[in-house]
Amino acid sequence: MTERTELLAEYDREMRRDPPNSSGATFERAGALVRERHTGDTIIYSELTSASAPAAVLAESRRAEALGRELEWKVYSHDQPAELPSILKAAGFRPDEPETLVIFDLRELQGAEPGLHGLTVREVDGPGPFEDALSVSRAAFGPSGPQGLEKFRSRLDDPTARLFVAYWDGRPISTGRLELPPGRSFAGLWGGGTVPDARHHGAYRALVYARAERARAAGYRYVTVDARETSRPILERLGFVSLTGIQGWVLPGPATPE
Repeated sequence: MTERTELLAEYDREMRRDPPNSSGATFERAGALVRERHTGDTIIYSELTSASAPAAVLAESRRAEALGRELEWKVYSHDQPAELPSILKAAGFRPDEPETLVIFDLRELQGAEPGLHGLTVREVDGPGPFEDALSVSRAAFGPSGPQGLEKFRSRLDDPTARLFVAYWDGRPISTGRLELPPGRSFAGLWGGGTVPDARHHGAYRALVYARAERARAAGYRYVTVDARETSRPILERLGFVSLTGIQGWVLPGPATPE
């Protein structure tokens, strides 16, 4: 348990208190908070107390309202104060789907498990494979899939971000990306999805292995995933260890006119 606590503290130092800029996002320190800037804002880290939390939440809420932005506040289970979720709820924030931060030590990486016959995993290296990834996202996640992945198009040559596609007899069936922040111990697996009729046959596991192997070759010690409950059991069977829970709290922005 002590080792897990120390590992979580290291993750906080490297990825939340001093977040890497490799993901294409912009980060800023705002007093006791670390804010990620994009079309909406996300509080990814806070150093608050029971006394300071209510005022900080109120100030961020008013700021988001004045800017006309959606605001998300990511609360990790070990964050303080313990009543922070209750403070956010009272301020009008709505809970998002809970996730679990899981981690794998790449020193323990072994060979991939056998999957579908004819299954291959390729790293995206151009527009054609990228379009394959978009088609998979559309089938796996619906209309929001391509929209979320489209911003990756400009990063196809970015060495800190790699995209992978799994093919079954030449058909793209699964995709996922890998973030490789320079100067950090933790690589990140994101956006894993498989088309519905090809699930439960090992494509997701093969993608996890391919990205983990790529991260190990690049010199990383760990890979992490913000895992939903649908993927957490699969990842734990592959050797990932749960570190802490993650709960996003969202304050909606102004409604979009119909």
